[in-house]
Amino acid sequence: MVVILDHEVDEALKIRHSVVDLFERASLPSLPVEEKKKLLSFVVVGGGPTGVEFAAELHDFVLEDMAKLYPSLKDYVKITLLEAGDHILNMFDKRITEFAEQKFARDGIDVRLGSMVVKVGENEITAKERASGQVVSIPHGMVVWSTGIGARPEVVEFMKQLGQVNRRALVTDEWLRVEGSDNIYALGDCATINQRRVMEDIAVIFSKADKNNSGKLDLKEFKDVVGDIIERYPQVDIYLKKNQMRDMASLLKKSQESNIIVDIEYFKEALSKVDSQMKNLPATAQVAAQQGVYLADCFNRMEECEKYPEGPLRFRGVGRHRFRPFRYRHLGQFAPLGGEQTAAQLPGDWISIGQSTQWLWYSVYTSKQVSWRTRFLVVGDWGRRFIFGRDSSKI
Repeated sequence: MVVILDHEVDEALKIRHSVVDLFERASLPSLPVEEKKKLLSFVVVGGGPTGVEFAAELHDFVLEDMAKLYPSLKDYVKITLLEAGDHILNMFDKRITEFAEQKFARDGIDVRLGSMVVKVGENEITAKERASGQVVSIPHGMVVWSTGIGARPEVVEFMKQLGQVNRRALVTDEWLRVEGSDNIYALGDCATINQRRVMEDIAVIFSKADKNNSGKLDLKEFKDVVGDIIERYPQVDIYLKKNQMRDMASLLKKSQESNIIVDIEYFKEALSKVDSQMKNLPATAQVAAQQGVYLADCFNRMEECEKYPEGPLRFRGVGRHRFRPFRYRHLGQFAPLGGEQTAAQLPGDWISIGQSTQWLWYSVYTSKQVSWRTRFLVVGDWGRRFIFGRDSSKI
């Protein structure tokens, strides 16, 4: 059986029911041992946060709960995690990656790095090992595919209507407005922000700053637009921080004296490497939540901002943008690793791993619920799991 992880309740129930079904089938006395091993072979494709968390939760569910109901089948269970890269959780700090790989090895989860899936069949999955070039087949009872996201059919159809073909998500501008429309906004996994490059607008930026049309910028003219440049093009601020530069004058490699003057060619050269810092935002709930708050604030103040725009200068137009563009603020990320252990990477290069981090994750997860009712329900569910174990019924 092949399941594509879709982050929906129906998919979660389908997976749990399938796991229970596989144990039921494997418990038949007349079934050969090899068939039992095949049925209880679970393969997870993708070593990102979702794939790792699923493999860890599946391990806990199988060995802590299902093994109590089917003790004779415990030794036949095998969980394999296939990752095409060199490490799992490669977007996390190296310390977290190493700890996760070591923990999975202790737990008996077979992590195969550098394994690229080439074929998924009903009874086996085939992968090519990058190091040796060898093609191996793994019998399975279930394959869970967790290697990225895909657009919903409704979104794909809408993209076709807008002419956004050969895209994985809706393209929006920095204000989350869908490109090709005036009043349609998109946020979350279904959209990606098309951040404009500085070098695309370098000539109009210089022209807007050069108020006396002299063909050169002095320090005062430059300082008048530097705030708008940083706000409109966030890659500039990232580049300055990464290279430990105090301000844009440092980027221009000029002194702070009032008589500095640069022309368009020098301006282009100084900003030529800034666009290398552009990155797509991760498809996480944290990004979507911040985008939702941003749009709600914009909609609530739309009439006010029409009269008193607060955004940066329109370098290709007149006046200012109504709103400041959306800016994502990374607040850290968690990676549950099973066995009541979690890894966390928080701002300031703070790394925390272990059971204490699991409780921190519980606290954060609870605080993010939309109401006190859902908070009590979630905490109550965790309490029942601690006392009675996970539900293995099909209800």
